[in-house]
Amino acid sequence: MKPSSGLAGAAARLILLASVFVVAACGLVYELVAGAVSSYLMGDAVTQFSLVIGVFLCAMGLGSYLAKYVRRELLRIFIEIEIWLGLVGGLSSMAMFTVSAFFESVFAVFFYGLCALLGVLVGVEIPLLVRIFKEVEDVSAALSNVLALDYVGALAGSVLFPLVVLPYLGLSRASVVFGLMNLGVAAAGLTLLRDRRRFWIAARLALSLAVLVAALVWSTALVGFLEDYLYQDDIVYAARSQYQRIVLTRWRDDIRLFLNGHLQFCSLDEARYHEALVMPALEACPRARDVLILGGGDGLAAREVLKYEQVRRIVLVDIDPLMTRLGRTRRELVHLNGGALNSAKVRIRNEDAFKFLEQDRGFYDVILADLPDPSSETLAKLYSRSFYALCLRRLRPAGVLATQATSPFYARQAFWCIERTMAAALDGGPPVEPPRRTFTYLVNVPSFGEWGFVMAAPATVDPRQLAPRVPTRYLTADVLPAMFAFGRDVAPPADMGVNRLDHPLLYQYYRQGWQQYNE
Repeated sequence: MKPSSGLAGAAARLILLASVFVVAACGLVYELVAGAVSSYLMGDAVTQFSLVIGVFLCAMGLGSYLAKYVRRELLRIFIEIEIWLGLVGGLSSMAMFTVSAFFESVFAVFFYGLCALLGVLVGVEIPLLVRIFKEVEDVSAALSNVLALDYVGALAGSVLFPLVVLPYLGLSRASVVFGLMNLGVAAAGLTLLRDRRRFWIAARLALSLAVLVAALVWSTALVGFLEDYLYQDDIVYAARSQYQRIVLTRWRDDIRLFLNGHLQFCSLDEARYHEALVMPALEACPRARDVLILGGGDGLAAREVLKYEQVRRIVLVDIDPLMTRLGRTRRELVHLNGGALNSAKVRIRNEDAFKFLEQDRGFYDVILADLPDPSSETLAKLYSRSFYALCLRRLRPAGVLATQATSPFYARQAFWCIERTMAAALDGGPPVEPPRRTFTYLVNVPSFGEWGFVMAAPATVDPRQLAPRVPTRYLTADVLPAMFAFGRDVAPPADMGVNRLDHPLLYQYYRQGWQQYNE
């Protein structure tokens, strides 16, 4: 079989070389989209990406094996596979979101089955292309050219995905666009095909193209419908940044923020959380002038800090520029945070908190860690001994460090692991006068339940003497010191380990704790 008839060999070779590059980029993007969707819907990015990569590679191996049974009409079979891959891959992310919304109990089976199907189709492509290439050049050259372009195409896909695809297209449209690219490869291959069934193949290609174009046009509306179904309240804003899916909902006066599907605050009770995070630390360091907030891109923690007139500078470090932009401009958030992120005292740095602490040379009186829960190994590093050691290095001698520390009721081991880890960082840090010790406290937030905090402060601090000196919605002179009292059912368990970068056992504690209540 010759791949072309009536076309010059150079033209056929160029089309085949371009096809190798495109299919390699498309295959990798489907894999990355699947990993991103699974981490968004099922959490734990490290585990999900590992499983997706494993399933894809295994399925690609199976596809490569099955390719040997294709002995005739190689170009026609390749075009047919590109049409199917474009259609299935293009619709994959929307199919995943749909099944998750309506058939959650079977989502894992559907998801990994779809990954396996895509992997098999991707695995068939390269062996077929190598054999087709043999018709225009010798075997060694064909193999070298195909493999080289396959690797370069994969590199292109891996670079485009985080820098272009995710920020500008989003997950649902990304898979559709790359599905259209697979159909483009099929169309290019069709120009080389001389087969009596060429008309019917072109008809299937046109039908698939129409489906994907319709999906591209309606993808935003479909995702909006699915999110309306998943969230109880009306969605007033939804977008995907480079780092996360951000959703704002409203029901009457209740504004809620969700990041990757996880509730971050409810406007009806968020003051309980943010006052508890900020005020014990600011009261324990009454002369605080410079405050560092890690996370807190919604501006609510900064709002509480700005109540203290002696504070002259707040550095807020949040990795997501979209989140901090919303905190400055989105009217629902600006109303809640009182325009805190637009204050002349606030300096915003869109950086990874860990990297910022490694590179920063400034010193602070108070450091507040308003960070996401350690729901993955990646996030657990923000609660590690190394992270707290970096924080302590940036504190002035009488400074205070405070962090949210998940629920001591739902995830008791995780909470006390954070306390033990901070204590270990204090033990290994440089001596200061007066020495610091850890203080633990908790508050009831109706949206979350019992919520805990850990504070490293001078040992001379007496929680019984702490009282808010600024206006509050929740805390009083009686309530603030009472937060430091713990009941028996949230008392520390024995033999708690320390969370380290190379051994993020906090994530295991966290997952085990919440799992028993989410089953």
